[in-house]
Amino acid sequence: MNIQEYFARISYNKSHKDADLQNLTAIFQHHIQAIPFENLSMHCGETIELDLQSVYNKIVRKKRGGWCLESNHLLFWALQELGYDVCILGGNSYEPAEKGYSAEINHILLKVAIKGISYIVDAGFGGAYQAWQPLMLISGKDQPQTPGIFRFTEDNGTWYFEKVKRKHYIPEQSVPFTDTPELGNIRKIYTFTLEPRSIKDFQELNSYLQVSPDTILRKKSICSLQTSEGLYALVGWTFSETKYNYMDDMDLMQATTLTDEEVEKTLKEKFNIVLENKLIPVNVRGLPPNLVDMI
Repeated sequence: MNIQEYFARISYNKSHKDADLQNLTAIFQHHIQAIPFENLSMHCGETIELDLQSVYNKIVRKKRGGWCLESNHLLFWALQELGYDVCILGGNSYEPAEKGYSAEINHILLKVAIKGISYIVDAGFGGAYQAWQPLMLISGKDQPQTPGIFRFTEDNGTWYFEKVKRKHYIPEQSVPFTDTPELGNIRKIYTFTLEPRSIKDFQELNSYLQVSPDTILRKKSICSLQTSEGLYALVGWTFSETKYNYMDDMDLMQATTLTDEEVEKTLKEKFNIVLENKLIPVNVRGLPPNLVDMI
């Protein structure tokens, strides 16, 4: 494993001598715009391994993406190599259908400390709730970014992460879809504590997510990538493109339904992914076909 090879994968060629916030932000943005959030392996008959060498080979050398366990594991390694004070945390994601947080930890995120200030760095949430910059770990402060306004609140050692939702402008010629109805304009994302974790703590979760028929990752084949203006998302046969702040406090969202052949072509053209094995797209009916309110 080589940090220069990782930099080539994310098209980063700037200075990285200082482990400061400016370089962290730049590396993070290159990472999320080059490495898709995707779970295609489990829909191609491939086993997802969590050891670092396997993750590195898949994402860096085979130019694939990965889900949170893989993408944030790779980023954790890279930041350590660059001298950052970084640790792994575990999160419990919000499940809109259940109107509550998962009972067990099912997400991995990173905490980076720079000059006494802690930041949350998470390159593995995907979709419309992917932050574009490191977020200062401070309770009750609105942190505006291009995707929207993010906020942490802390209660007795538990941190809550949420985003202020924007309206969506969907042209009539697009395949229509809407958010999961929710009171207010706040979307809860996940909770976490500051207890340091090891990647070994997520091995059981990694195995469970690949076999459990009840998880959203089994019910949908997902690939999403942050762009310079917004978001690409492929869920099953539905490809959607989002442009943030197309109008005041409103995002432009367009979607099309693809054939199997177009799915393969779209993966290559939009996500730079060429699969080694045959993908069987999945999108269980009754669930929203986009990534706006489901990850």
